[in-house]
Amino acid sequence: MKPSLIVHGGAWDIPDEAIPACDSGCRDALAAGWSILSRGGSALDAVEAAIVVLEDEPVFDAGFGSHLNLDGRVECDAIVMNGDTLRAGAVAGLQRVRNPIRLARAVLERCPHMMLVAEGAERFAKDVGMALCDPDELVSDAEREAWRVCSQDKHAAAHHRGHEQGTVGAVALDAKGKLFAATSTGGTCCKLPGRVGDSPLIGCGCYADASAGGVSCTGYGEAIMKIVMAKTAVDLLRPGNALFCVSDSSRGPSAVHSCAGDTAMHVAREAVHLLAKRTHATGGLILLDCEGNPGFAFNTPRMAYGYIAADGSTFTAV
Repeated sequence: MKPSLIVHGGAWDIPDEAIPACDSGCRDALAAGWSILSRGGSALDAVEAAIVVLEDEPVFDAGFGSHLNLDGRVECDAIVMNGDTLRAGAVAGLQRVRNPIRLARAVLERCPHMMLVAEGAERFAKDVGMALCDPDELVSDAEREAWRVCSQDKHAAAHHRGHEQGTVGAVALDAKGKLFAATSTGGTCCKLPGRVGDSPLIGCGCYADASAGGVSCTGYGEAIMKIVMAKTAVDLLRPGNALFCVSDSSRGPSAVHSCAGDTAMHVAREAVHLLAKRTHATGGLILLDCEGNPGFAFNTPRMAYGYIAADGSTFTAV
């Protein structure tokens, strides 16, 4: 099996000044993941390595640089899913874990449960030897300023980079045919404390089934949850559900920005079209089918994403 890797840094109205950081962040994430896959390493190691890079880059809404909740604190969520076993490891409401994806992996591999939240998740982190950080270590200057403006004035996108979007994700297929998908987020700016969106929920923000494909979603979480978008996309990838090319012009005002191409691309487009049609919301997704073919789509002005092409070259776009 030929390895494959795709990543995203969120679908939102990315401003011009943030494009270089978003693009370089995706390139660095691909480099980290591909350095593992190209040497015969595991898809699990690859998605973790890629997302750690994205969590550490403050232009994205995950890990360091996450949006702040109404109380001015970071609350992070993450998930990783094994396409062979359908087992996932998910965490939510983290305030003291610098790289939430690492704890999600620990839940996947070392916990009898599939999801832990808040204080219980952080207690588990200590039990497995993971160091906790001071909550302030996750707060970037840009997010602190955005929260200050939002809390003193009407909460508006004009005050904020990304506002309610900016989740990160990765999907990888390794040389042994193992498929993993993962997603990590800081949630929405000025969210109510304790709010959990789609990102760490199996089937919503992330899903992987080795018999069909793997998906990571980004966008307005409450809407993505309504259509269980990641699982919906994976089901569209199953044999017998192949889609044919449909012109974007037929979509009217909800037209999705994506490339025409194979089934993986059509599936991505159809899933995002369903999001727009049934919820009137915005978002995007990345995916790999069971053979490693990449697909992506979004109905926001921009999405940061990238993948390793069939010839081994790196492709990124914002």
